[in-house]
Amino acid sequence: MFPVLDNFSIILAYLLGSIPTAVWVGRYFYNIDIREFGSGNAGTTNTLRTLGKVPAVFVLLVDVMKGIGAIKLAYLFSTYSPHSDSFINFQVILGIAAVVGHVFPLFAKFQGGKGIATMFGVLLGIHTEVALLCMAIFVVTLAFSNYVSLSSLLASVALPVLIFLAFKHDDQILFRLFAIAATFTVIATHQKNIQRLVNGTESKTYIFKKKLRK
Repeated sequence: MFPVLDNFSIILAYLLGSIPTAVWVGRYFYNIDIREFGSGNAGTTNTLRTLGKVPAVFVLLVDVMKGIGAIKLAYLFSTYSPHSDSFINFQVILGIAAVVGHVFPLFAKFQGGKGIATMFGVLLGIHTEVALLCMAIFVVTLAFSNYVSLSSLLASVALPVLIFLAFKHDDQILFRLFAIAATFTVIATHQKNIQRLVNGTESKTYIFKKKLRK
């Protein structure tokens, strides 16, 4: 059992993750429910396709900050010594709570996004080097394929590999388990995307270059 303040911070992390950025942006600035358009996902990619680049960048930044903010709660409420294994493990728990909040947001009838940006924020706050390497894999894949889903999948698969192989000195077990769980979560939430990729019907997102006209 966690102390009272730790339990409180876990609840706060979930509530922070529950901020449905894409839903609120669509509702209050465009008078639409983003979940009724495009892929139906309340995330950055669907915001980009439905509302444009500026709203999408805003949604992305806020969703990433939700992950970072959640793990920073450990500095305010945790009873563990900062930077200890127990402290980092607790940050992982806070990060998981934020991702759960993003996927099942209390403030949007538990219908949220896939949690990629928030997971990235958690990773960025705990292990910046791994996060940047995963981002590099995502960007390079997107630049060559124009598939956001494929980029997310490859970056997520690389996550535990990077942690287990490239950063062997890290011995926080819960952080390693988080990496594995994140990979399976991304795969599970991208089942439809995977099927469309196999069928050749997945939508492309042209961020680095314009779509070629036939």
